[in-house]
Amino acid sequence: MNEQTSNVNPLLCDPKTGVCEVTTDETKAPAVKKEQPNKNKLKVVYFTDPICSSCWGIEPQLRKLKLEYGEDIEIEYRMGGLLPDWSYNSGGISKPSDVAHHWDEVSAYYDMPIDGDVWLEDPLDSSFPPSIAFKAAQLQDQDKALLFLRELREMVFLKKKNIAKWEHMVTAAKNVGLDVDLLKADYEGKAKVLFEEDLKLARAYRVRGFPTMYFEDNSGKQEIVYGSKAYAFYEMAILKIQPEISKSEYAKDWETLFAKYNSLTAREFSELSGTPRSQSEQLLNDLVKREKLDKIATKNGAMWTIKKI
Repeated sequence: MNEQTSNVNPLLCDPKTGVCEVTTDETKAPAVKKEQPNKNKLKVVYFTDPICSSCWGIEPQLRKLKLEYGEDIEIEYRMGGLLPDWSYNSGGISKPSDVAHHWDEVSAYYDMPIDGDVWLEDPLDSSFPPSIAFKAAQLQDQDKALLFLRELREMVFLKKKNIAKWEHMVTAAKNVGLDVDLLKADYEGKAKVLFEEDLKLARAYRVRGFPTMYFEDNSGKQEIVYGSKAYAFYEMAILKIQPEISKSEYAKDWETLFAKYNSLTAREFSELSGTPRSQSEQLLNDLVKREKLDKIATKNGAMWTIKKI
């Protein structure tokens, strides 16, 4: 990837647009057969990347979307290839350490914990390795693959782990119950091909940045939500295509939410429970005092998990 002449830098996620933008070559979009959605479901093709800070920023909205419309939508996760390598110099970023301050700023904007010091302490050379590992995880189990992706994101954004290193991918895989030996075999084989297919599909869809979601049905109707947006934008995309869809009710108490999602940030808990953001953190901290939850604190916010017995 050579972008010396471009002002676009994929690691500079613009909070105003909510996009981690990449340079695309509009003349080379390949013809790729797009899979049709299940006739009973609306398909959401989600182009993302493990180290995309704007993708981390929409985790609250995405989790709520699954709770309210999960019965009627089918989300297809595709890796977009945010950081192939460091063979560019644009947007004021030419080396990993330049990203650190930017991530700290983005953390405040999205109200999601992100510690940019990973770029100072153990920077990633590329986002391709964890992306390929995710494709390998998908070959084993789709549900565990999503848990694996979440683990990777928590590692890089909160725990300052270089998730391009195999040792950290192994830890994430073990945490969600994946077969590590099989993961490694697929990582070195089939998953690379699947990752290349994702990159081709991103070009076919003319994806310009992440997160990008294509909502579509079998009749050809399509709505696009580009970048990190408020929850209403995602909901509106669904209802424009299938107005008859009704949202599901779900329990909003903390026990049920943490049973569904093992880890939640204050922003996520606020979005899912309906608790005002000004109160959500105090409520979660009170549960820590009552020894119901554990807290993982960073310099830019925290995340809470079920207390391990």
